[in-house]
Amino acid sequence: MNHLFFESREQAGWMLVDRLRMHGVGSTTEKPLVLAIPRGGVEVGAALARGLGAELDVVLSRKLRAPHQPELALGAVSETGEIYLSHFASAMTDAGDTYIEAERARQMEEIARRRTMFRAVRPQAAIRGRSIILTDDGLATGATMIAALRTVRAAGAREIVVAVPVAAPDRLDAIRPLCDRIECLVEPIDFWAVGQFYRNFEQVSDERVCDLLREFGRPETKWARGVA
Repeated sequence: MNHLFFESREQAGWMLVDRLRMHGVGSTTEKPLVLAIPRGGVEVGAALARGLGAELDVVLSRKLRAPHQPELALGAVSETGEIYLSHFASAMTDAGDTYIEAERARQMEEIARRRTMFRAVRPQAAIRGRSIILTDDGLATGATMIAALRTVRAAGAREIVVAVPVAAPDRLDAIRPLCDRIECLVEPIDFWAVGQFYRNFEQVSDERVCDLLREFGRPETKWARGVA
């Protein structure tokens, strides 16, 4: 079965723009704020911001890696240090409190590094009272999205729309109570990794994230579809 729904993160973002416009998201006079989870989510978020005439910023959350299985997320930690643990974390006997706290500390160091780098080119956007579109390039466990949602809600967002190209259906069920609506293009039953749905899924660099944040941080910049 062919799982290649998207050529790239940017193309997936433009497909989401069409979906959001069709459902009236971003059509109000208020300028929405797109918050993307770095790093892959920023490519998607840039397309959303261009297509909807929105601001672009990042929200920082990091997965907590399982012992001996770094690709498996036990949960995630938010920029504020709050931990979310997946339902299966308690069943992993080698992932006790000591391990989780050490992993949290490691990921908070990385969050601090990214915060310093990204905020040097894009001061943090205001969230309170605003309509937020929260995005990533896809949801596998959904852990980093849940951590990000909690941060954005606590910051006083008026409305949160989660917009992602692809997600495991059960993960959408997990995040639905935490946001106001979800827009997802593909919800495959046989989901095992976000990358399986992209032809081009190369790692996004810190430099690329900084370039996008720098561009969208210019108040005089005007965006039109397909034109930067």
